[in-house]
Amino acid sequence: MQISDKYSPKETEEKWYAYWLENNYFHSEPNDKPPYTIVIPPPNVTGILHMGHMLNNTIQDVLVRRARMQGFNACWVPGTDHASIATEAKVVAKLKAEGINKADLSREEFLKHAWDWTDKYGGTILEQLKKLGCSCDWERTSFTMEPKLSRQVIKSFVDLYNKGLIYRGYRMVNWDPEAKTNISDEEVIFKEQNGKLYYLKYKIESSTGSDSNDFISVATTRPETIFGDTAVCINPNDERYAHLRGKNVIVPIVNRVIPIIEDDYVDIEFGTGALKITPAHDTNDYEIGKRHGLKMIDSLDDDANLNEHGLHYAGKNRFEVRKQIVKELEEKGLLLKAEDYMNKVGTSERTGAVIEPKVSVQWFLKMSDLAKPALDVVMNDEVKFHPEKFKNTYKHWMENIRDWNISRQLLWGQQIPAYFYGEGEDEFVVAESIEEALALAKEKSQNANLQISDLRQDEDALDTWFSSWLWPMSVFDGISNPENEEINYYYPTSDLVTAPDIIFFWVARMIIAGLEYRQEVPFKNVYFTGIVRDKQRRKMSKSLGNSPDPIELMEKYGADGVRVGILLSSAAGNDLLFDEELMLQGRNFATKIWNAYKLVQGWNKDNSIKANPSDLQAIEWFGEQTKKTLAEITDQFEKFRISDALHLVYKLIWDDFCSWYLEAVKPQYGEPISQEVYDKTIEYFEELLKLLHPFMPFLSEELWQNISERSNDNALVITQQPKESTFNQTVLQNFDISKDVISGVRNYRQSKGISPREEAEVYTNSSSFFNEELIRKLANISQIHFSEKTDKPSFSFLVGGTEISIPLSENLDLAEEKTKIEEEIKYLKGFLISVEKKLSNEKFMAGAPQQVVDIERKKQQDALDKIVLLEDKLNTL
Repeated sequence: MQISDKYSPKETEEKWYAYWLENNYFHSEPNDKPPYTIVIPPPNVTGILHMGHMLNNTIQDVLVRRARMQGFNACWVPGTDHASIATEAKVVAKLKAEGINKADLSREEFLKHAWDWTDKYGGTILEQLKKLGCSCDWERTSFTMEPKLSRQVIKSFVDLYNKGLIYRGYRMVNWDPEAKTNISDEEVIFKEQNGKLYYLKYKIESSTGSDSNDFISVATTRPETIFGDTAVCINPNDERYAHLRGKNVIVPIVNRVIPIIEDDYVDIEFGTGALKITPAHDTNDYEIGKRHGLKMIDSLDDDANLNEHGLHYAGKNRFEVRKQIVKELEEKGLLLKAEDYMNKVGTSERTGAVIEPKVSVQWFLKMSDLAKPALDVVMNDEVKFHPEKFKNTYKHWMENIRDWNISRQLLWGQQIPAYFYGEGEDEFVVAESIEEALALAKEKSQNANLQISDLRQDEDALDTWFSSWLWPMSVFDGISNPENEEINYYYPTSDLVTAPDIIFFWVARMIIAGLEYRQEVPFKNVYFTGIVRDKQRRKMSKSLGNSPDPIELMEKYGADGVRVGILLSSAAGNDLLFDEELMLQGRNFATKIWNAYKLVQGWNKDNSIKANPSDLQAIEWFGEQTKKTLAEITDQFEKFRISDALHLVYKLIWDDFCSWYLEAVKPQYGEPISQEVYDKTIEYFEELLKLLHPFMPFLSEELWQNISERSNDNALVITQQPKESTFNQTVLQNFDISKDVISGVRNYRQSKGISPREEAEVYTNSSSFFNEELIRKLANISQIHFSEKTDKPSFSFLVGGTEISIPLSENLDLAEEKTKIEEEIKYLKGFLISVEKKLSNEKFMAGAPQQVVDIERKKQQDALDKIVLLEDKLNTL
């Protein structure tokens, strides 16, 4: 069927995606083929498609489609993450808009609202991925809060607790007062903020009990926390304060008497060399407080407002109190001075709120023993990182790992399976169900009369990452049923494509979980994408307004155009500088391919015509060029250089096929083409579509189906790509020489303003040309004089050691030509002097690598050869 004049992406995309789904091409079941498995990094259920998703999922789709076309049983598992903090915040906001307070709801009532919200909005991003062309096995779509996965999360918690790896402890945590939960160290983003360093007067307690005018100056950035002060600390080596050892001071405003203690932690050079110690509100103070047995006074509530310990500031926000207390300190003569100070402040990755260090009872997973084998498998390349530079980042984190705080003060998430049967800190049991918990509680308490109603489940939920770390196993039910057919077939997965910013949150923890539960790594390769940035190198974000809408981009340039555009500049691990011009380049590439097929489709075929020598030369060359490029593409994929692989396909189609092959075989206007040549051209076109399909699935399927009528078993999406084979390097080298000859003749016409239709006569010192007929056709040469020189004024150039001369057209101005040649000779002689000066420099010759010296010598010889050639030309003029 004749294709339309213009390619219509929208129509094509809707048609073929529906066709692929209808025929179940993306679905996978265990079979005799080797598996190729990818699990999607589950986007937040709250999310919508952004440029980072576009990049990540395009790369995954390229890998999956290619594997499918190479004989693998490709399985790409999609799904979403329940995103505890983000989702709960969305639901709370929705309830607030409806006049409902979360605090007024029971857990069950709130969860019903959360599930309703998830059911309504949760599938948005997955539907958007379909528009991009993602070939996920949608029947396998998973959700980290669905019953099958939640059961495995709970089972994992119980197992690790029973192994002694999970414990409940009173620790300093990072409290997010906006989300009202603690968060992990990895979820804290430190930002530089302009603040003040306040110097406060802590009066020395008089030995007689009367007021003293002596004081010690203490510097702090947080005067609002003085209500929690329980000591002032000095360095034992600081002689300035030797006279204060063993004495007490009085906390300003609070008037609490606290001791002066000594600890090596104190930096003598910072501030005044004396620190206020607030164990309940600072991580370092907490550790000092433990060492010295200090009391902990928590002066802030969960909203980061001052509580009853804040005296007359009770109920007020911490930042408002900071302003007011500075004023009060000043009025009472207790503020010595305030200096501008640049401070690094911890903020919540999710809400942006300033983190408040807070001491509370939490659940932790011991990490040190789990981390070591997970470090080893990366360092010995059992799991390969692409690019490799991220191994050092991973190593540093794993060697300095801390216990993982896995509890969150949230309702949306798997509820911690700990059941309390009394009020004591250790009066609890851990079990997968309340029935199992009751049996354990009876045994532990030695109280056979306990009832289920006597048990109280821990209110906290598990950290979202505690479900995500099981993802490569849990989607195949590998924790609940470790011997099932699917987990044994699909696990370990093949490749993981993710961003480097979750290397600790997710990648490291999945490796730990895989080794713990299956004694196998969860994947063989990790491909780290870069961050998508704008032209000013700013990270794309809604707040900056610099992130384009991916759906609008696809509507404008087509999904294939956007896929190509985003891949062209996305080297592994390097940030991608987004430029909409690249999307245009992708669309133009689609148009180029469409027009190339339209050209071929429009040729008239004739069975009676034999392929001429130039046709056969072009056919032989392009076959070898395709084999060579296929080997290069395979090499780039093995190195996970996906962008470079696309560049190779792009060049093979645009330059080699369209610019050279089609030009070589296309018939004269109005003339028919040999059926043999046409069939070979279509065969080559089909091979190109097979290589193109992983990158541009919609366009390639549309043209594939148009070339001939195909059965469902012969759709391009499941057609096998060509296999690697040896190629004839000599054929390729000879054709490269031919291209240089043709390009030289074309350059002559272009530089002299001569019509391409005007035939040229060529003289050469060579006895023959490879691909002579092809050169004659593409360079429009009337006659080639082998092993001859011409005395006529001519345009000359070198191809390797072969000299080629073209007698100048009678219409040219010879005087002007002579001037041009003289100017070129002058330039070359100047260039030659600079090169020879470098080669005569002993310091350069002694220190430069041999490769660099060889390059300079080649420049010297090339310049000498060109000068000789130009001087000969000048003589003929």
